[in-house]
Amino acid sequence: MPRLTFGRDIVASKPCAALGLRRAPACPRVAPGRAEQQPRKHLEPVHVAQAPLSSSTTTNGTHSAPAPVASTSSRDASEAAAASALSANLLLICPDQKGVIAAVSQLLYGFGCNIVASDQFTDSSSGMFFQRITFDFSEIVIGPGNTAVLERAIAELANRFNMKWKIAYKNKVKRMAVLVSKQDHCLYDLLIRLRSGELRCEIPFIISNHPDLKHIADTFNVPFVHLPLDKNNKEAQEEALEKLIKEEKIDVVILARYMQIFTQGFCERHWEHTINIHHSFLPAFEGARPYHRAHERGVKIIGATAHFATAELDAGPIIDQAVARITHRDNVEDMIRKGRDLERMVLARAVRWHLDDRVMVYNNKTVVFED
Repeated sequence: MPRLTFGRDIVASKPCAALGLRRAPACPRVAPGRAEQQPRKHLEPVHVAQAPLSSSTTTNGTHSAPAPVASTSSRDASEAAAASALSANLLLICPDQKGVIAAVSQLLYGFGCNIVASDQFTDSSSGMFFQRITFDFSEIVIGPGNTAVLERAIAELANRFNMKWKIAYKNKVKRMAVLVSKQDHCLYDLLIRLRSGELRCEIPFIISNHPDLKHIADTFNVPFVHLPLDKNNKEAQEEALEKLIKEEKIDVVILARYMQIFTQGFCERHWEHTINIHHSFLPAFEGARPYHRAHERGVKIIGATAHFATAELDAGPIIDQAVARITHRDNVEDMIRKGRDLERMVLARAVRWHLDDRVMVYNNKTVVFED
């Protein structure tokens, strides 16, 4: 069967019977675009008598006594932020079949979760079904701190539908490493978007094989790590990079014009969470100096491509692309300037979608549920 992938967050399934969960009856999946959630009066919560709350579990109960005065605006804001944090994105891929949407919706409702957004797509050529669900679990019946029980129930459901899945909790902010060489335009753009709140992540460090851009990291108070690279120390340099990724618990690696090629082993371990920006509309003009070759060819459009960095050079699953018009009046410098604008925009979109769990990979292609 074709490879399905979400990265390293797939959870092994365990039967619901061991948890005391009662399997909800399967219902036919409704057609796309129609209301999918069943009326609440026909559904019953799942019973989890054998899953007591641990001492570290937090609940969403009310206070035993009311506060003597009205809450301040700052307290209201903090409570609202805490409530919004108790939500998650659930991504699903499985063969298209009846009952998938109904079964997943009923399971989440049975646990006391509330679906706040849902998007799905069926690829008729491959017969595969893709879905992204955002749900609130602040009133989950087992307590917000005991979501492992919910994950086991999802895994048991996944076995029934031959499903690959990933769940990402919004209260866990992703940690993103940015790799650069000497060109600064994409690095500046990402850091500005992070500071303005457009990107929801943490950048614990910036890594470069040159010292040239350290002043940018200093300006934004981000640690700068210089890992020099030459033909004699490539393996040692990658080992140092791997160590940093592991120690800092990095979730996403961004190649913001990092002009180096990783070894096959590194790509195989990290491609599912490594995004590269290529200064060309791939698959045309892959490799180095694409603007020069495009100018020689007399093209009328140029582009930029954000893609996952697989072992095959510039051939990973494409996340986003954009193009700009070129005329006979544009020289190479004009094309590079226009191309940089495209690179900033395309990389920013790809990073934002990936951080928000909107990108799903299947057979070297992506399904992107745009925001």
